[in-house]
Amino acid sequence: MTFEEFLIKKKIDSHTFQSAEPAQWQEWKSLFEIISEVSFTSQKLYLINAIRRKFLLKNDSAATPKPTAAAGKPIMRPKPKMN
Repeated sequence: MTFEEFLIKKKIDSHTFQSAEPAQWQEWKSLFEIISEVSFTSQKLYLINAIRRKFLLKNDSAATPKPTAAAGKPIMRPKPKMN
């Protein structure tokens, strides 16, 4: 997995991130290439969330399926008490 694919997976716009903060983008890319994806995510977890908020990847609504209501899920109600 490349760094750009990782950013897409984390819903971060790589191009905007790279344009706005090139030093941090390059530092993260270099580190990502050295260590595993899991280790990178563990080390940068809170920073990834902050970057995602700043550079959120805009997806097409047609490409992303919207969740549908679960029609077959039963409604749980308590049994009436018999005296």
